[in-house]
Amino acid sequence: MKQTIKVALAGPGAFGIKHLDAIKNIADVEVVSVIGRDPEQTAKVAAQYGIPHVATDLAQSLALPEVDAVILCTPTQVHAAQAIACLQAGKHVQVEIPMADSWADAQALVDAQKAAGKVAMVGHTRRFNPSHQWVNKKIAAGEFNIQQMDVQTYFFRRSNINALGQPRSWTDHLLWHHAAHTVDLFAYQCGSPIVKANAIQGPIHPTLGIAMDMSIQLKAANGAICTLSLSFNNDGPLGTFFRYIGDSGTYIARYDDLYNGKEEKIDVSQVDVSMNGIELQDREFFAAIREGREPNASVGKVFDCYRVLGELEKQLAA
Repeated sequence: MKQTIKVALAGPGAFGIKHLDAIKNIADVEVVSVIGRDPEQTAKVAAQYGIPHVATDLAQSLALPEVDAVILCTPTQVHAAQAIACLQAGKHVQVEIPMADSWADAQALVDAQKAAGKVAMVGHTRRFNPSHQWVNKKIAAGEFNIQQMDVQTYFFRRSNINALGQPRSWTDHLLWHHAAHTVDLFAYQCGSPIVKANAIQGPIHPTLGIAMDMSIQLKAANGAICTLSLSFNNDGPLGTFFRYIGDSGTYIARYDDLYNGKEEKIDVSQVDVSMNGIELQDREFFAAIREGREPNASVGKVFDCYRVLGELEKQLAA
């Protein structure tokens, strides 16, 4: 592997910018191409970050021989097809969550990774947040076992806007995007597959065509349970809040911060080299490329999450 990993980033929106900022902190990684549907806005981002190549089509960047890897921060509906295209072009790929919006497309992506032999990773950031890493290390040491997780994922999105308050060109989804974080994290932290899953949803939005409220129950093979509440109707506080209830304590994770059940803050600053979950996720992607290994949150390791999401989708459709 050459010293500097050269990267193309597709989708310079709210999350694409997070990745560009994170990569600035990672040695020997250079973003050499940025792909966006709005030429003017994409060129503006390229100028801001010193990126030499601007494209409006992913294929233009995949044709660049110097590109080693691609980060996809594009609409959910094209994740699987674009990730497969990257692998078939001989590029490593990190695709933002979710890897697909159907069980069949998730399977196709896993098959493409096996055929290509390249690193293919999904942006399941919760595996990398220092708060959740701290809990994971406590579980691995045999000092804590999850009995229940109670999770709230709350946003205010009655109109189709992104995290920067800008209009979206695609529709977000509570199940395939936001629930995916918790479904994967629950099984990952328990070290046990999900064997039972139930879901109900509220009314379908008349113009967005999606449910704005959803409730999900999960049970792992080891007996642990999880209750997940999701809403696009919530008018603050916004974000995802995790309560770990275990046999030796209670922990509350709010993004990269962690508290005990008495709301006393736990110092997680020494858990990893950064407090930024996106940066840690990107570091794992590039380290896996350099070391020729499967990364944490590879398409194979998160694959079972999409089986569960597919089963929940069938329940909701019925």
